[in-house]
Amino acid sequence: MRRSRTLAFVVALLVLGLALTGCGLVTTSVQLLTDKDATQTPILRPTRLPLATPVPREQGQEPAAQAPAQLAVPAPAQPAAPVPAPITIAPGADPETEIYTAVYRKVSPSVVRIDNLTTVSQNLRTDETLPESQGSGWVWDTNGYIVTNHHVVDGADALSVTFADGVELPAELIGSDVDSDLAVIRIDSTLVQVAPAERGKLDEVVVGQRAIAIGNPFGYDNSMTTGIVSALGRSIESQTGYSIPLAIQTDAAINPGNSGGPLLNERGQVIGVNFLIRSAVASSSGVGFAIPINIVERVVPSLIETGKYHHAWLGISGRTYSPAWADALGFSVDVRGAYIMIVRQDGPAGRAGLRGASRNTNIPLGADVSGLVYLQRGGDVIVGIDGQPVTSFDDILIYLESYKSPGETVELRILRAGQGEQSLTVTLGDRPAASP
Repeated sequence: MRRSRTLAFVVALLVLGLALTGCGLVTTSVQLLTDKDATQTPILRPTRLPLATPVPREQGQEPAAQAPAQLAVPAPAQPAAPVPAPITIAPGADPETEIYTAVYRKVSPSVVRIDNLTTVSQNLRTDETLPESQGSGWVWDTNGYIVTNHHVVDGADALSVTFADGVELPAELIGSDVDSDLAVIRIDSTLVQVAPAERGKLDEVVVGQRAIAIGNPFGYDNSMTTGIVSALGRSIESQTGYSIPLAIQTDAAINPGNSGGPLLNERGQVIGVNFLIRSAVASSSGVGFAIPINIVERVVPSLIETGKYHHAWLGISGRTYSPAWADALGFSVDVRGAYIMIVRQDGPAGRAGLRGASRNTNIPLGADVSGLVYLQRGGDVIVGIDGQPVTSFDDILIYLESYKSPGETVELRILRAGQGEQSLTVTLGDRPAASP
């Protein structure tokens, strides 16, 4: 009797369980726990603290609204760049180590060694190409375009690219710009899996933040060095005598072979292209420079499309106005702007009527092979450009390089001694091969 009652009670419980399952009151997870053949429920791991890395999208494109789950239709598969992995920090781990190792894992597949090859004649029938110099580069997009320095590829008879996994491929020169010291080469992207580097924004870079360089110093492939952003807004003279504005200064070790490689922030985003060190012994002395990413993003697309980049040109040279010059030049001590010393008369500024200096004062500025060089009077002071204030001479170069192209116009607000403030409209020219 007792056994039959117990059996009836068990049957009743099974019926009740099936009924509750049908009503959704007993979850499928409970059912999985009782199914020996089912996959075990994953064990939850401690949550990691993310340093969010935004997924890149085309400039100006808004993120698409997410459709309800029941209406979602899978899109057809299309080739796309790998989504950059977020950089995360495990609880209890050293944040500095976690950041650096995560950045290296993320970016090193995008960094390449570039060999500048020269042709050596062996006999009358065959020639051999041998490495003449080396540098670095980084993958721009999935089409196989690679960004580097002009001086890395300059004069090459052939180019070779070696990826982090050891795959070596020939490359062709697509375009080069000596004024910005940037170049683009290309490999056959069907022969290797390319991983474009994620690009950052210059306006998010601040002095004191982490700076990370990955490159091939002295031929040691995929080496990483670290430091900080030491300064911003440096104007560094290029091979042609024109200045590269807004350069990033860093104390991360930059050595021969690092040229063309990326300077990165703590999220593994490219903020500049390493191109120069200040050193008497051609090795790191804690003062390296990178071409800022905003200049790179203006120049590289033009090199890919046309092989060239055309810089806007005013045809002037000068210095930042100093209040100490007020009496000698006839301006107020309160004036801030760019003092014009030389105007190319065949250039855009000369044709528009801008005046340069012409008569010596008694204020020495320096010396050259002929002796002391004195400040000259008679030049205009540019105090504004297109409604933007000008407080230094670099402000003009920064504005032109960041926003303007040949053939466009700028409105200059100038001060002329004895005549007050005036406005001039200047149609910008195409920068000639040598500085004025």
